[in-house]
Amino acid sequence: MSGSFKEVFFDAPDGLKLYARVYYPTTENENLPLICLPGLTRNSRDFHELALTLANHPDTPRKVVTFDYRGRGLSAYDPEWKNYNIRVEAGDVLAGLKALDINHAVFVGTSRGGFIIHVLAAIAPQILSGVIFNDIGPEIASEGFRQINEYLSKAKPPADWRQAAALQKTVHGKAFPALIDADWDRFAHAIYREDEGVIRSDYDPNLLKTLEGIDFSVKLPDLWAQFELLKDLPLLVIRGENTTLLAQETVDEMTRRHPALQFINVRGQGHAPFLETGQLPELIAAFAAGVDLRGN
Repeated sequence: MSGSFKEVFFDAPDGLKLYARVYYPTTENENLPLICLPGLTRNSRDFHELALTLANHPDTPRKVVTFDYRGRGLSAYDPEWKNYNIRVEAGDVLAGLKALDINHAVFVGTSRGGFIIHVLAAIAPQILSGVIFNDIGPEIASEGFRQINEYLSKAKPPADWRQAAALQKTVHGKAFPALIDADWDRFAHAIYREDEGVIRSDYDPNLLKTLEGIDFSVKLPDLWAQFELLKDLPLLVIRGENTTLLAQETVDEMTRRHPALQFINVRGQGHAPFLETGQLPELIAAFAAGVDLRGN
């Protein structure tokens, strides 16, 4: 048990050992848990500061759970890389929630995490009480995804932690002028791990095999059919104003199909906004509180 969260290991449906963090509030309450699902190569540490804020919120404290997908963070690497897909990962999330005895929750999905929420809407809709999409929707821009693939395929390990933060600022800084050096340092410690003095990306390199062969010159498959299943749920979409992944036209179509959708455009950030920065924690807390009231 960390000073701020409990580490939980659980079994995936196929037996792979997976990891999650559970942030417990200090006061008893009946507020819905918040489930945080990270991006493609990211892990539970992405949400650490946000989870601390929401678990200890003065008005609406709640349990917060953050997951490491298989092959990321402290979850085991899968010997079969083809299992690194959103359907398998959605099943893993459900296994983790069952292990934690969570039947209903508000979900936050960053990038790939949002895709997994779309899958959950199809296979386990009863578990979704409200949804927050962080710079993701049922359709993504091919060019933005191509840029992510190019960056990941060319990424080099940094020599030290200072260089790790500087490297991320060099690569992403133009899209994130709102961030300060402390943000980049925190970001570096979330995406890298140190093993025997070597700093490396904290995911299975075989994960990148899933991106091979994608034709970024054509429109990528979409999840509009699954998005329609969310029409009766409270929904918040957060978009970085400089993102290349989530087009404003996609947000407009999401709003047309879900008129009650709430929208936040984050200035000075790209893909994907850092949810612990600025007013985002309070806005997320307020949205989740609204879901609590609706459920009661």
